Amino acid sequence: MSRIDPTRPSSSPSDEVSGRSITLDQVTKRYPGQARPAVDGITLEIPAGKIVMLVGPSGCGKTTTLKMINRLIEPTEGRIVLGDDDVTAIDGDDLRRRIGYVIQAGGLFPHMSVAANIAIVPKMLGWSKERIAARVDELLELVSLDPATYRDRYPRELSGGQQQRVGVARALAADPPVLLMDEPFGAVDPITRQRLQDELINIQHELQKTIVIVTHDFDEAVKLGDWIVIFSEGARIVQYDTPERILAEPANEFVENFIGSGAGLKQLTLTRVRDVDLAEAVVARSGEDAADVLSRVEAAGHGHAVVVDERERPISWPSRRQLGRLDVLGSTPDADLPVIGSGATLNDALDTMLVSSAGAALVTGRRDAFIGVITVEVVMEAITRARASAAEAQHDAPVGTNTGSFDVVPGAPADEGAA
Repeated sequence: MSRIDPTRPSSSPSDEVSGRSITLDQVTKRYPGQARPAVDGITLEIPAGKIVMLVGPSGCGKTTTLKMINRLIEPTEGRIVLGDDDVTAIDGDDLRRRIGYVIQAGGLFPHMSVAANIAIVPKMLGWSKERIAARVDELLELVSLDPATYRDRYPRELSGGQQQRVGVARALAADPPVLLMDEPFGAVDPITRQRLQDELINIQHELQKTIVIVTHDFDEAVKLGDWIVIFSEGARIVQYDTPERILAEPANEFVENFIGSGAGLKQLTLTRVRDVDLAEAVVARSGEDAADVLSRVEAAGHGHAVVVDERERPISWPSRRQLGRLDVLGSTPDADLPVIGSGATLNDALDTMLVSSAGAALVTGRRDAFIGVITVEVVMEAITRARASAAEAQHDAPVGTNTGSFDVVPGAPADEGAA
């Protein structure tokens, strides 16, 4: 079940799914000297254009499963199909050029600039210098890094969050249909993690790739995933379902314990900010006469004005009282500005609003442009609606089992399932 509202013009997704389905058919991985297989006969459909989260306790085989998709780890038995292609019949290096791969902390080469890191696969594919340069700048814009500022920097000159953004850009450089991510946000602080998660959601909303992510964090799985696979030891699939259904109907006690306490609170992560009606705001630019802006704020019956830069990004949110003390609006960004991305969850929005003196938060969309304001009242209304819709939700789940096989038909049904 999609949680994206295609009617919102400010953040509408791509009309075309660029991802490809992935099918694991009775895939097993055994290591020499181990009594039990690391992955035991897994059969799994991953729908095209969706985010599928692999979660479970440490050592359960989720990372091994991920790495068998691009054959960083070779399966012992079984078959893996990417779209129409059996990956076991493709040269491993060629396969990995078709699949983006992101690891913790970005995995950047320290002796290479940001641009050179992003350009690795395009150079291998023989792209021209002009095409590579244009692609580097395009991807830096996509991950909210200014190309002029960051293309010539080195990893040591970047923060952890910036390194991770460059890692995502590098994985997308050759426009692969599939992106694999192994604990991509595990090495950054909680605030940066939330921002990176929001950016990934916005990128996916725009690009519609097939993304498979390994995480130990169930809250992250609920926030990011269209579908979640919960593993026990040996990559045994305990439940494969939407976040809504897992929270509402855990398959057994193992899943209940894995979810942990506060399942009701986790429901807040099931609705995105983009799915609710945002309040309008008086928008102004730095350099404008503060008295004129104050008059517009008062006429609109609002308490604040949103000041944006030349790229429509919010930089400050002065109140009526603050506007009354100014002659002109400044251009200095407010480091404590309560801003949330449109792909963020209502839980994220509430966290941001709790520390906001305005009791609300500014919402940004593509390229961090301001699109509206979210309030506590809007969130509470959305929670009521979300609970009602989750109780009535019906869907056709893709296959996920360790107990059997199925005949793989390239291009179906995983391309159509879970739509």
